[in-house]
Amino acid sequence: MTSSASPKAPSSVLVWTEMVKFSHSVFALPFALMATFLAGRSLPQQRPEWLHLALIVVCMVSARSVAMTFNRIVDAQIDARNPRTDSRPLPAGKLSMVQAWTFLIVFFATYALACFGFFFQYQNRWPMLLGGPVLLILCGYSLAKRFTSWSHFWLGSAIGLSPLAAWIAIHPSTLGLPAILLSLAVMFWIAGFDIIYACQDIEVDRREGLFSLPSRIGPAKALMVTRMAHTVVVILLILVGKLSGLGWIYYAGVGIVAVLLVLENLCVKPDDFSKVNLAFFTLNGLVSLALAVCTITDVLLGLPAVL
Repeated sequence: MTSSASPKAPSSVLVWTEMVKFSHSVFALPFALMATFLAGRSLPQQRPEWLHLALIVVCMVSARSVAMTFNRIVDAQIDARNPRTDSRPLPAGKLSMVQAWTFLIVFFATYALACFGFFFQYQNRWPMLLGGPVLLILCGYSLAKRFTSWSHFWLGSAIGLSPLAAWIAIHPSTLGLPAILLSLAVMFWIAGFDIIYACQDIEVDRREGLFSLPSRIGPAKALMVTRMAHTVVVILLILVGKLSGLGWIYYAGVGIVAVLLVLENLCVKPDDFSKVNLAFFTLNGLVSLALAVCTITDVLLGLPAVL
């Protein structure tokens, strides 16, 4: 059962950041920044402004915060019955439901203001119009695992909207195949490693009637789906580079991603999940950061110097 205790405000903020794994914004944010710089090449100055970057970061972090807080709220009772998650702040009583909903509302308002910022500063109404549906898709993942085994791809699709949304926010008229392929690459990447992560909870998911892929088809077949998904990721990233006219620095980043994905899949075996955290947290963080650094560097070096 969730405790009704109400920790003091300063400590509750720290507990909340622990609950939503605030640092894990590193997974999706770099892809949004990649799209920001790719779309920014079509702006008059051929690169995004600092305000563009600030608004993208605020949108990304606040949207993820809303979705993760909602996930922890709706899963609180399930988490309490899972030995792996029963120490999370809500089931452990370190954070109250009222506080969790308060954080959700605060970050929803922050997200809405950032979406409005694109209209106020750049007369781009699309973030305002699409911000709500995007948030519904993000939060919907928390319910999807209750009725479909493909919830991992729902999560992938939700987070895969990040580069698409960033492109629309920066230069909607140039939205095209590169942005779509980049979003698909993120979708397959996220879905693949979410399947790996779900391998830890196979027995709990079966007991609770949840539809994770590993619990429904077994870890061996589920991990095969991950390998296929991650193969598709590399193919899609190569196509993004070709269609976007990117150079060798970008492709070096794609090579790094390919190596890291191979290592990630080698870390986890159908009968050994001891290295899931290494695969999920460390290697995936490196995937997004390495590709973003290489892409943004490639874009900036390909632009004329600013006098």
